[in-house]
This record gives sequence, C-alpha cells and structure tokens, in this order.
Amino acid sequence: MTSVLILLTLPPEVRAQYYDDIRANFPALRVDMVDRVGKADPFLPATDILVTFGPHLEDQADHVLRRATKLRWIQALGTGVDNIVDRPALRDDVILTNIHGIHGPAMSEAALMAMLALARGLPRLLRQQQGRIWERRPGRLLDGKTVGIFGVGAIAAALAPCCKALGMTVVGISSARRDVAGFDRMYGRDELATAVHDLDYFILLTPYSPATHHIVGARVLAAMKPTSYLINLARGGVVDEDALIDVLRGRRIAGAALDVFAKEPLAEDSPFWTMDNVLVTPHVGGFNDEYARQALAVVNENMRRFLAGDIAHMINIVKR
Repeated sequence: MTSVLILLTLPPEVRAQYYDDIRANFPALRVDMVDRVGKADPFLPATDILVTFGPHLEDQADHVLRRATKLRWIQALGTGVDNIVDRPALRDDVILTNIHGIHGPAMSEAALMAMLALARGLPRLLRQQQGRIWERRPGRLLDGKTVGIFGVGAIAAALAPCCKALGMTVVGISSARRDVAGFDRMYGRDELATAVHDLDYFILLTPYSPATHHIVGARVLAAMKPTSYLINLARGGVVDEDALIDVLRGRRIAGAALDVFAKEPLAEDSPFWTMDNVLVTPHVGGFNDEYARQALAVVNENMRRFLAGDIAHMINIVKR
C-alpha cells in the first residue's frame, strides 16, 4: 500500500483539511499525519509520499530524508523549497513539486498591510490602546512614495499594480534585469545597494538560496534612507539579522515588518519582539482561509498523476 505522511505545524482545523481531503479522494492510500517533525519517526520508514512545508522540517530535514528510505515524492505546500531541495540527504530519485501561482493576492495583501501598518504607526497605536492613552500623531501617506520589490516573480507582478493604484512609484530588483508591467524602473540584483537608496519601502520577496543568503546585509541597510522601512515576506536567511538589529537600534532606518526569520519560531529572547519600530508576524504572509483549498487542487492532481505513473505531467516539478 502506498503511504502518505502529512507533516504540518499548523492549527488542527487546518491540518484536518489536508488529511480529510486526501483520504476522501484517495481511499486506497494509507494517510498519516503529524503536527511536528519530532513525531515523524514511526512513520518515515513506510512513507512513499511526504506532504509538508520546508520550514516545518526545522533542523531535522536531513534526518527525515535519511529515515524515509522508501520516499519517492515530496509535495512542498509552498513556493519555496528551501530546507528540502538544498538538503544533502535528498536522494536524486525523489521527485519534488511545489505550489506555485496561488500566492499573489495573499502576499500582496500582506505587503500592503505591512506598509500601511508602518506608515500609520499601528504598533504604537495598539500600545496606546492597551495603555488607554489618547495621543494623536500624524501618519505617513503611501501616495507619492517609492516602493522597491526585491524578487520580481508572480507575486511581485500581482503586488506592483496594487502599489501603483495607491499612487506609489514601483521599483523592481531582479536577478535578471527586464521590463515588467507595473514597474516604473528595474535594477539587477548586483545593483541592490544602489536600488535601495531612494526607497521609502523595501519589500523582500526573493527566494532564499546560497546566492541570496544575507544579501540584505550591513552594506545594503546602510544605503537605505533613515526614513525608509524594510518588509521581509521572503525568507529570514535573506537578511543579516544582526546587521538589521544594529540599524534598527540606531534608528538608521525607520523600522521593519518581519514575517520570516532565520530560525522559526522566533526565539523568545530575540530583540525583535520588543523593538518599538518593528512589527513581528509569525510567517503568515501567504497563510489565508482559501490556501488549503487552492493548494489541495494541485496536490490532488499531482497525486492522480503520480499514482498513474504520469510523472512527466505532474504540476510544478522542481526536481524530477
């Protein structure tokens, strides 16, 4: 019997959506589910198919991949496949697919939320509410400001027109410099320190890889304006967090909205939690009420093709 392991560190009702749907559509499969990687060991030797997010494997990804000796296919539930495709223990014969093309609306809304929250001083206003303090300060307009988006893919293509609709100038930074609809100008990745110089908001959407590890470091942060904000919706490893803490403490940039971190969950002693110019969210940029339904459409189609031996036509193949 083909065995599926669902490994998701998500609320029970969300995990149940994946479990119930796969079981209902593929009753001949054995389907098991765990809510954290530490519970996976009893199921790994029999696992043929793994359904998970790369970050949910935490620092045990190589352990999981070594123990799953029968593993033939991993369905990553996000666009990013870091902590899977980059693991030494991933065998050449294991197929890897991801979810692509459904993140544009959710991530665009997350980026807009972050910009508006920072511009209007929402963290300060919430602290005032908790302290029952009535104190009025002017917010900042997004209209007329310049936003830079690092990582010009499908999500950026959805976000750019939203920013334009708010009256913003939109700058793109991409590994391959090219013209893209909705962007006023474009820079190459090697021009990053130059590109950020005039930005009011700097949004990170670039995939994490060895080439982007700590690419937003002290040099790039020093090139930003003191009035500019950093918004990271990509991966924590893209940013040198020590350098970011330094510039935030020194007020050398205005603030940051951080949804992703080098190590997740964010440690309780991280300085980010208590900084008054930082908005921390727990990796929820693309997480929404429609995500499981949209992702399962891809998962189920891939499952049908995999079980039929039609590997060549599986959706979003990252590694064959």
